Amino acid sequence: MRSADTAADRTAKIVGAVWGLLVLNTLGSAGAVTIVPLPRSLIQMVTMGSLVAAFALALLANPRVRVRASAYVFLLTLLLVPSLISSVDQGAGLGALFRCTRLALFVGTLWLLSRWWDGGTTFVRHHIRMYFAVLGSVAAGLVISPGAALPDLYGGRLVGALWPLTPPQIGQYAAVITGLTVLLLLGRRTDRTGAAVIIVPSLALLALTHTRTATLGLIIALGLAIASLVLTSGAARRVFSWAVLCAAVAAVGFSSALQAWFLRGQSQENFASLTGRAKVWNALLAAPRTTSQHLFGTGLGDKSFGGLPIDNSWLAVYNEQGVTGIALVAAIIIVLGGVALLRPPSLSRACAIFLISYCAIASYTEAGLGDASPYLLHLAVAASLLAAPAEPVPASTPAARRRPVPRWARTSEAT
Repeated sequence: MRSADTAADRTAKIVGAVWGLLVLNTLGSAGAVTIVPLPRSLIQMVTMGSLVAAFALALLANPRVRVRASAYVFLLTLLLVPSLISSVDQGAGLGALFRCTRLALFVGTLWLLSRWWDGGTTFVRHHIRMYFAVLGSVAAGLVISPGAALPDLYGGRLVGALWPLTPPQIGQYAAVITGLTVLLLLGRRTDRTGAAVIIVPSLALLALTHTRTATLGLIIALGLAIASLVLTSGAARRVFSWAVLCAAVAAVGFSSALQAWFLRGQSQENFASLTGRAKVWNALLAAPRTTSQHLFGTGLGDKSFGGLPIDNSWLAVYNEQGVTGIALVAAIIIVLGGVALLRPPSLSRACAIFLISYCAIASYTEAGLGDASPYLLHLAVAASLLAAPAEPVPASTPAARRRPVPRWARTSEAT
């Protein structure tokens, strides 16, 4: 028994390490200027190397390649088809094929990890732990060099001074682990002290990023998740009631302050165009396309159009994987959301609803649903939460295979 427990603990540590490497891979290589300049080629080598290591470790933990049926990973696998067709057919170059290889390794690693998807909160804890470590590096950069962490180039918003992270990235990580930790606290899976250690600094960093998408995503998605627990949790009912009351007070008493915060010093026209995003979106939709480009896109790229970021998951998918890609990404959201709504109220269901809702909200102003990204990792955690519990493996020891003892030979219980 002790050797079996040791093997299980070792496997659990490997799975946690694999998840950490996947998080590292999706941090990206472009962002703010760091305190110590890091060549982009070095960052790309580290991130790609972490994905290869993640796949190798996942294979080490699951050498017989035992996987669980997962509609989410299956749809991601299908998403590789338009990605490859467009990258090869459109002559997008080696860069697009490299990104296809990266996506294939990413999906393959998720398949290997699906063996441990059992509806529990194990991967929620891995997710919180890894992204909190990333936020720790952001906080360390802020302490070491406040000027580099709050540069004028980004309007004084918080960036990664040790690793090149943009304000939207930091805001996303802070919002996601804050929401998940709040739900674990409501589900009594963590204590108040442990939750405060995560929530307080994460909210502080979120405020310093001044990221509207992450803030709204956290509020709306967490509200939906808590509402799903209202019928079964008294704590959720109390939190939901207080949240509604505070929202009403803030809307009435602090409307001007909230408006100023959301405008972020921008003009009404700039705010209405979503900081210039609408101009890029209109140009992308107006660009002429062949039938093949309309169906399968132009190949995996850097999520930009005309040298400017697209900042919309649906339009980025349309540009790179066509309407076929949009249909598959929409199917992912619909399937996960539908399964979550059909499940009975539980903590796992609430966490899944939070992650799915957050990704759906953020998809309007952030790209990432069509390629290896933190958003696909969020949805992978949601898929693990919605997976049915694994059936117990029948005993295979020699004692279990022994023939039953005849009734006449059994010792009486009375004796």
